Amino acid sequence: MGSTVTTNNGVANVWNGGGAEPLGASYGKLMMWFFILSDALTFSGFIASYGFSRFKFIETWPIADEVFTHFPFMHGVSMPMYYVAFMTFVLIFSSVTMVLAVDAGHQLKQGKVALYMFLTIIGGLIFVGSQAWEWKNFIKGEYGAIETKGGSILQFVNSKGEHIKLSDFAVTLPEEREQLTRSKATWFMSEPSLPSYSVNEVVEGFKKNPDVLVRTEVIYSEATAKGASGLHPTLNHVKHKTILTREESLKRLEAAKIVVEGADLHRNEYGSKLFADFFFFITGFHGFHVFSGVVFNIIIFINVLLGTYDKRKSYEMVEKVGLYWHFVDLVWVFVFTFFYLV
Repeated sequence: MGSTVTTNNGVANVWNGGGAEPLGASYGKLMMWFFILSDALTFSGFIASYGFSRFKFIETWPIADEVFTHFPFMHGVSMPMYYVAFMTFVLIFSSVTMVLAVDAGHQLKQGKVALYMFLTIIGGLIFVGSQAWEWKNFIKGEYGAIETKGGSILQFVNSKGEHIKLSDFAVTLPEEREQLTRSKATWFMSEPSLPSYSVNEVVEGFKKNPDVLVRTEVIYSEATAKGASGLHPTLNHVKHKTILTREESLKRLEAAKIVVEGADLHRNEYGSKLFADFFFFITGFHGFHVFSGVVFNIIIFINVLLGTYDKRKSYEMVEKVGLYWHFVDLVWVFVFTFFYLV
């Protein structure tokens, strides 16, 4: 905010040290723009790293439509990308309410500023909660897979090519499995929770079910004709994972090493572990920004209710926090595009 200083020419609203305000902006607004610029460069580096890694491992990169298929209260129903689209709509709508709050602030309408700030906060909370729910499903997993000694991920499908769970065919064998904990280890080591099935139980179940096949993480693109009557058809490239024959499947399972359920920073049942690493880091970093924005908005909202800015006859603080909120929304548009759609 500007500081009032006395000069030979009288009183002027300028920054400390004299002179005019650069670009006609207050000190606080310009510093917010500097922060946004530096943060934009940080996100650009993350997204660029994601792009390079995806290009390098393009043949084994998970297909987003097969990963993000959950929707609240619709258990067992495959709804690819629907909930991510809902999250995006909520965040963009919250940006609209923030614009309305800033506009109401210019008109010094305290009640409307409070209303639109409240709606913005609700939108931010819904988005953060939705992201936490999405993380939970991604970490937990849904189908399970086998990781080979070479680090490849093997998934399982039925005779129709539909992705199936390990529980659909795995058997229970009379074998003992013991969880390694710090109290039982010589060097105070521990290991992740044991999966629902051992490698032997999955392999034996596979052998007893001739309709089950292995699907690798390697992607191939199928060109299909798509058009309407009287129009020239266009090619629509549909991505699929490679399904092996029964003989090839049995041969690949000879290198089975560990059962993978869900995703973490070390393993990912959907494919390349780098996908999970980038997912947790980029969406988590963005989610932290949204959560911080919600906290800032709550503080400004309380000040609006107390009449702080009404007494000042200036709602510039609402405008400054609005700049940050719009930036967070804009970043999500890029994350959504490159991470989920491309």
